[in-house]
Amino acid sequence: MHSDRRPRLTPAIADVRRAVRTALASLPSTSGSEPLVLVALSGGPDSLALAAATAFEASKAGVRAGAVIVNHNLQDGSADVAAAAAQQARDLGLDPVDIRSVLVGDAGGPESAARDARYAALAAAAAEHGAIRVLLGHTLDDQAETVLLGLARGSGAGSLKGMAADTGQYLRPLLAVPRTTTVQCCEDSGIVAWSDPHNLDTSYTRVRVRQTVLPLLESELGPGIRDALVRTADQAREDAEALDHFAEEIAEDLAEISEAGISLPVRALAANPAALRQRLIRLAVASEFHVSLSRTHTLQIARLVTDWSGQGPIDVPGVRVERRENLLHFSAHSEERDAV
Repeated sequence: MHSDRRPRLTPAIADVRRAVRTALASLPSTSGSEPLVLVALSGGPDSLALAAATAFEASKAGVRAGAVIVNHNLQDGSADVAAAAAQQARDLGLDPVDIRSVLVGDAGGPESAARDARYAALAAAAAEHGAIRVLLGHTLDDQAETVLLGLARGSGAGSLKGMAADTGQYLRPLLAVPRTTTVQCCEDSGIVAWSDPHNLDTSYTRVRVRQTVLPLLESELGPGIRDALVRTADQAREDAEALDHFAEEIAEDLAEISEAGISLPVRALAANPAALRQRLIRLAVASEFHVSLSRTHTLQIARLVTDWSGQGPIDVPGVRVERRENLLHFSAHSEERDAV
């Protein structure tokens, strides 16, 4: 049953509501019935604060709000945790409330496998209910952790730009809100949040970053590390989006598509800065063969342009690349094709 209790408006509640209000206002307007958004709810403080604020702000923004709870089945009692979160969503007035039970595999490690299963369940729920966005409770702290992990892995601007606030499918209203605020918001609202034991398990890389690495950096370098990492993400995202836009514009003029694959002129690739040249290579492969190249493979291909000495074709996963006079030619490559 929807609770009519009105918590006293505190700074934490106001900050979370303001962030949600701004995010919902950015959604494209639709004609006809009110569109639906779904809050991805775990029962933890971040997603509960998001759910409470969304329930309060949705009608004023002209949208309906529901919730989807993903039970990963990774802990004893996970079904009870999911059921409790679903009841909290109903008490907040969210509708529909959908519980999705998933089986998590082991591909890519436990964190990656759980994330893949969760996002697949969220996407399925959004499609079934016709939701225009799924709202995720990632906070400023999550963004800082993501940027630091990307930096440690040497993943380039793609990781340094962190998580996008709006992907067209997912909306992250709380990326500028610190975790301390979401915790305080729940306390001020009288909402009891679930504490996930996995958030204390140091076998997970992100937990070690959260509990050890970031506190150590703040201790040694001074406060404000999280804010600085988030500012870095914002700038990296702006730069990456601009370069991606330029690459797409250039590719439309340069690419030559045929039944045998796609080609790019060597002279034009050589004339562009490395950042654009490598984007053009990745874009050609992604658009034609739906393959995401690693930086190592991208640089290997780029050497056919910048360090040409007559070398033969290069095989990377799913693609064969060779220099034919003044063209860099990309074609499908697989063991099955070579066996014929």
